Amino acid sequence: MRAGVIVAGGRSTRFGDSDKAVADLAGTPMIRRVADRIGQVVNELVVNCREDQVEAIDAALSGHALDPTFALDEDPDQGPMAGIATGLGAVDSEYAAVVACDMPFVDPGFVEYLFERAASHEAAVPRPDEWFQTTQAVYHAGAMRAACRRALDRGEHKVVEPIFDLDYVVVEREEVLEHTTMKTFDNLNTREEFEAAVERF
Repeated sequence: MRAGVIVAGGRSTRFGDSDKAVADLAGTPMIRRVADRIGQVVNELVVNCREDQVEAIDAALSGHALDPTFALDEDPDQGPMAGIATGLGAVDSEYAAVVACDMPFVDPGFVEYLFERAASHEAAVPRPDEWFQTTQAVYHAGAMRAACRRALDRGEHKVVEPIFDLDYVVVEREEVLEHTTMKTFDNLNTREEFEAAVERF
């Protein structure tokens, strides 16, 4: 069993006054594009979001083959690490792919590869440049959730911090490019980026 956790609880501050997770992207809500892609390689789907987002996201995911479970942020403004911990706490599977809701080009074949790389470890995290891609990575759900909680207790808020507590595998740029293109990591934060992305669908 493999889970997919979509992290959607951010405030979308650069997107104006609407929620980018459910914003229309070439006729389909962005979060639905993410769910449709990762849904090809997981058995269960969890969405981490705020309570005020559930209705719109539920509508966006209506009819999806994997009926999503919602994992709601108790304190919505703790940042993405808390969101990841909350999402991982709701999965039944041992391993989970965590993907941000603003990555509509996520490559399911690459996510499948990350699951393979994570096996017998606690995480497989891409590092295509100087930064880790923590929101397109595969984690041992229990281990990463506990590591996030410890990091939050220490007052850490950078999403990369809990990874250093884990037995993790780094998927470096060369290895990434053997299995996908850099497009898989493209994220959309502004209306301008949305408009530019529409032509790519």
